[in-house]
Amino acid sequence: MFYKYIYNSPIGKISLASDGENLIGLWLEGQRDILKDKDYLLKNDLPVFAKVEKWLNDYFAGKKPDIKNLPIKLQGSEFSVCVWQRLCQIEYGQTVSYGQIANYVKQKLGKQKMSAQAVGRAVGRNPIAIIIPCHRVVGASGKLTGYAGGLDLKIKLLKHENCDMSKLYI
Repeated sequence: MFYKYIYNSPIGKISLASDGENLIGLWLEGQRDILKDKDYLLKNDLPVFAKVEKWLNDYFAGKKPDIKNLPIKLQGSEFSVCVWQRLCQIEYGQTVSYGQIANYVKQKLGKQKMSAQAVGRAVGRNPIAIIIPCHRVVGASGKLTGYAGGLDLKIKLLKHENCDMSKLYI
């Protein structure tokens, strides 16, 4: 059984998904519902949702909550999970390029080559937006590229984190 909870954030409604113990999804208003083909119950009293809500409250209050305090279960291919784990290492207010992530994944998985485009696809399938900070990934030249919540929201989140925007562009 899967559970869903709606969190009202300063940037709109955020849907949280859980298997009962772990956070398995977080998507923004207007983003594809990752549970649309699954049975789930709306439930707001799960301990995991209380932990995530506190994390999000701290984040939107300008604090730097630690992802390590959240029970997260990543579901995907070895490659995708490796990309998402690297996203978790991007510091608050910092950005990295798709190419930098590709180099990390290449080394981590022992591959000869790794394309930044393949990394971009995995970043785009990130099941836990904001907490797994895919908004902190930019093009090698500083170009702000796609975000599930739209580029305006990506910019808003980066500014919220006091990210140096001087080298970033659309």
